[in-house]
Amino acid sequence: MPHIHKLFDFVVSVFIVHKNRVLLIHHKKYDRWLPIGGHIELDEDPEQALYREIREECGLKVKILAAKPPIAHPGVKPVLTPSYVDVHAINRTHKHIAFVYFAKAATDKVILHEEEHYQFKWFRPQDLNNKKYALSKSIKFYCRMAFRRRNTK
Repeated sequence: MPHIHKLFDFVVSVFIVHKNRVLLIHHKKYDRWLPIGGHIELDEDPEQALYREIREECGLKVKILAAKPPIAHPGVKPVLTPSYVDVHAINRTHKHIAFVYFAKAATDKVILHEEEHYQFKWFRPQDLNNKKYALSKSIKFYCRMAFRRRNTK
């Protein structure tokens, strides 16, 4: 999806764990290993975007490791609370505000989104520092947090 706003766009990212591995995709546009995720469209809230991106980009059934505040009433829809929020540069003039989530998958049977991704890989903890993947400091941090969170109910 193209950028919606000139300076900032809101996006969701989800680090999905299965057993002792975390899913990353090799993104065609950015030529980097990234988590499942993408833009929050104008007609979506972050939770809707999260589930849409998971369905479109990997097809996994997951359990999101997040809670909703118990405040539902007419006019208020609680949404899953992200574990982290960050701002990262996409280019010289544009940034993404990312809502970062963690999830567990019951299976590792990914459906590759061939239009956007070259490939996917289930990374083990020892893969994170392998120079051939050139993972950023933030991606490695979030992967490590996903490993820690995987035992959350």
